[in-house]
Amino acid sequence: MRLLEHQSKTLLAGFGLIFTESIPVSSPDDVNSTVSHVGLPAVLKAQTPFGGRGNAGAVKFAESMDQAVIAAETLFGMDLRGTTVEVISVEPKLNYEREFYVGITWDTVAKLPVALLSLAGGVDVESAQSDQVARQSFDPWTGLAPYEAREMAAEVGLTGKTLMGVGEVLTKLSGAFLACDAITMEINPLIVTKDETLIGLDARVEIEDEAVYRQRKRLDPLGELTMTAAGRPPTPLELEAQRIDAIDHRGVAGRVVEFDGDLALLIGGGGASLTVFDAIKAHGGSPANYCEVGGNPTEEKVAAITALLLSKPGVKGMAVIMNVVNNTRADVIARGVLMGVEAAGRKPAEAISLFRVPGNWEAEAREIMEAAGVEVYGREVSLDAAARLAVERNRAHAA
Repeated sequence: MRLLEHQSKTLLAGFGLIFTESIPVSSPDDVNSTVSHVGLPAVLKAQTPFGGRGNAGAVKFAESMDQAVIAAETLFGMDLRGTTVEVISVEPKLNYEREFYVGITWDTVAKLPVALLSLAGGVDVESAQSDQVARQSFDPWTGLAPYEAREMAAEVGLTGKTLMGVGEVLTKLSGAFLACDAITMEINPLIVTKDETLIGLDARVEIEDEAVYRQRKRLDPLGELTMTAAGRPPTPLELEAQRIDAIDHRGVAGRVVEFDGDLALLIGGGGASLTVFDAIKAHGGSPANYCEVGGNPTEEKVAAITALLLSKPGVKGMAVIMNVVNNTRADVIARGVLMGVEAAGRKPAEAISLFRVPGNWEAEAREIMEAAGVEVYGREVSLDAAARLAVERNRAHAA
């Protein structure tokens, strides 16, 4: 889950980090009063769940009220990477001496969180060639130690009050990162004013989707939030799938990415879900969605997501294909799928191209599905072969 900039600032401010005041505005009618409150000169920014706004012309500066109004009119309705700008933020424009980039993310090789500090902050920080970059992995149980943060600041040549201040920012940011189950947290730029005050002008926060349920107390006050796993605004079907997955924290059954195909997929088993998706396409199939299932979701969640996927216009059938499961009961998946098929007003033998969920409670699942007239396969049939059969039977059902 990626937060908008103003939401990220609000969240991080709760951990003692300082940012420019960022007031969200959802209507051009509110621009005058908001700019009057913030003061001139002002900065107006499109609120989108991704970066690159500066180069896209989605950050405007205004020295007068007339310029602010024109900037707002330009930003509202702007199309950015398929996203229509519906909210902008208004904040004061500050003068500053220096700018930095600070961030926390995960080092997937070391399997540890890592803190980053660069003297090349601001626009195009990703492509900056500065060699003045400090990097420090740290224990996810204890966070980044204050002395480690100060050592990072010294490594890039900072001294005195700025060294101490940047070290404190890194320590607080690492604490926020761990407390919020984050994937990425960035302040860019972090500026130094003439009196050596450190202020964040922009912030980015991305939180692990699976942990959102336990972050509700922090997230609910931030306003409307949406998952953005597809790298674009979620579709109505994806939003409903998110709601379904949030019904119960047990298991996953609602992480959906929608496509334009005619074969719904309920797939899972580590990397097997991606393998199955690719195999469906390799055999000429047209997936209607990607939807990973696992972690022993409840029958109700499986039923709800099954009904949702089968109700999508143009979907001819569904394939339920998982690797050998050990932390998921195959019979629970089977009962949930049949409940969902019934809720969608479909017949199991026609709606389900095949069912392949070997592992725990496999025999019981086989009995349940075969009694409903659904073809069932076990580990004797490879994932690739199951994908091929699903494509063939979906075509046969459609004919």
